[in-house]
Amino acid sequence: MDRKTEISNLLANLPRLGVGLAYQSQHYQKVLKSQPNLDFLEVVADDYLLAAPEKLDELERLTEHFTLIPQSLGLSLGSAEGLSDEHLIRVSELIKELRPPWWSEQIGYTHAGGVQLGRPAPLPFTREAIDVVAKNMITVRRRIAAPLILENPEFDLELPGAEMQEGEWVNEVLGWGGCGMLLDVSRFFRHEVKRGADPFRMARRLPLDRIVQINVGEQLESSTGDVWKLLDEVVKSAPVRGIVIEQQEEFSAFENLLDQVARAREIGQQHGRWN
Repeated sequence: MDRKTEISNLLANLPRLGVGLAYQSQHYQKVLKSQPNLDFLEVVADDYLLAAPEKLDELERLTEHFTLIPQSLGLSLGSAEGLSDEHLIRVSELIKELRPPWWSEQIGYTHAGGVQLGRPAPLPFTREAIDVVAKNMITVRRRIAAPLILENPEFDLELPGAEMQEGEWVNEVLGWGGCGMLLDVSRFFRHEVKRGADPFRMARRLPLDRIVQINVGEQLESSTGDVWKLLDEVVKSAPVRGIVIEQQEEFSAFENLLDQVARAREIGQQHGRWN
């Protein structure tokens, strides 16, 4: 069995979760009351690595009601100086406790030259960057058995020295890492429009057969309807196992999030991704 077939089989065995929310603590009570409308929750792993007891109690209560998908933000897979073993151990212990069907991490780096960055920074689309991520992925896979999916990078400007297009580069990273993909469709749409490209055409260049999860930023304006159209196109073509709605505005109505969960669920149902 070749590596591509092995990875395809692994992804094919992942459960079809449906549609959930990116969890935020201020909505704790509303989330519990809305359990029948939510198939799962995505939680930020880093929020619980060194958390206070009450925060860990909150997490334990959530596990009693939902499947939780942890998203890690601080492993720094793109760091040429390697991973923090201490941080990796903490992430590993949390994932073992939650026992998720998969977990995610962004493609990027959060530390370089001893400096900690506030958010994952993008990597250049080069072979050297692929080699760095692949090496770090070997370390992660030795420590964490749960399937890992990688999120498309976040960047506002094109980095110099690119040797390939984003879609080709992401495909190479996923192949070497043996991973599925988390597509932040709102981020992808916004970036392609900003650089004058057609998001629909560029999406067809992504490794659609690897997309396990799609995150959608809460859509607050009618002008963002094309994001939903792009979501529909990707779900039609990719073996998506879950869609996550992310809150974009701090004080937006929780009911609006539930409406968009329902809309995303209908898209998945139309394309046979879940019942």
